[in-house]
Amino acid sequence: MKERILVTGGTGYIGSHTVVELQNAGYEVVIIDNLSNSSADVVDNIEKVTGIRPAFEKLDCLDYDGLDGVFAKYAGIKAIIHFAASKAVGESVQKPLLYYRNNLGSLINLLELMPKHGVEGIVFSSSCTVYGQPDQLPVTEEAPIKKAESPYGNTKQINEEIIRDTVASGAPIRAILLRYFNPIGAHPTALLGELPNGVPQNLVPYLTQTAIGIREKLSVFGDDYDTPDGSCIRDFINVVDLAKAHVVAIGRMLADKQDEKVEVFNIGTGNGVSVLELINTFEKATGVKLNYQIVGRRAGDIEKVWANPERANKVLGWKAGTSLEDTLRSAWNWQLKLRERGIQ
Repeated sequence: MKERILVTGGTGYIGSHTVVELQNAGYEVVIIDNLSNSSADVVDNIEKVTGIRPAFEKLDCLDYDGLDGVFAKYAGIKAIIHFAASKAVGESVQKPLLYYRNNLGSLINLLELMPKHGVEGIVFSSSCTVYGQPDQLPVTEEAPIKKAESPYGNTKQINEEIIRDTVASGAPIRAILLRYFNPIGAHPTALLGELPNGVPQNLVPYLTQTAIGIREKLSVFGDDYDTPDGSCIRDFINVVDLAKAHVVAIGRMLADKQDEKVEVFNIGTGNGVSVLELINTFEKATGVKLNYQIVGRRAGDIEKVWANPERANKVLGWKAGTSLEDTLRSAWNWQLKLRERGIQ
């Protein structure tokens, strides 16, 4: 059995897929999640995919004593992958204090407890939001950090700084910061995928819910941007490809191969795809016609951003490999499976 890894937010969208890939790679996984944006049956589905049931503790990362107890109960945790966070951009504008308390406090608790329990490293779930609207595309890890467009984005920036400052202070830990672009899709088994509580905040779940008839219409926010078809451009990455990047990062960290104690990697495909291109690709991949309308721009939306993933490709040996068509087909299969299960 390989090393024991703690995954916070491990029943969430990206977290659950990462737990699967960690288990496939032989790691023993302990999940912490407060189930605020997921459900406990995700653990059952992880077991169905891998044949292994991960340990699960229902806990909020703001509960310092509870976290301390988990580290004591599962002695020998080697590293943490930290997903647990509030993540809706719009909600963060409405409820900034909730986001600062939750996203900063949970990380601080983990960093304080790591040396006490001999935890060697942390892989942090960061975001391309830290770049804002980049001056140059594709964006590299050297691009300047811009003023955040939202409290959510600001928590990612501040958390990166907290990690850097903690390591610089002499704390005996290492860190890898993974700046994701736009994760989409679902597990090929259709047993795991993105299931937001309430109205989806992200494009693809809203798109698939519209395609199946749960939502009446998909709104495309703006067609007058400085892009070939006027809609915003993003770097859409398959969630399983993204999950595999975490496994590689953990391997690098535990093998003590890091060049520096804090490393940063962009995790994207390197291809910019517009919202309208994504809709067209979905229709071609699934044969389903989508009801959508162009509406006005949405406040805080970045015009265009996509990754230069060369550092991750070369240093981590990781590369996004799933086509956009297959990724969108997986998202649609997941939506169909939800309907079979009676989940709307």
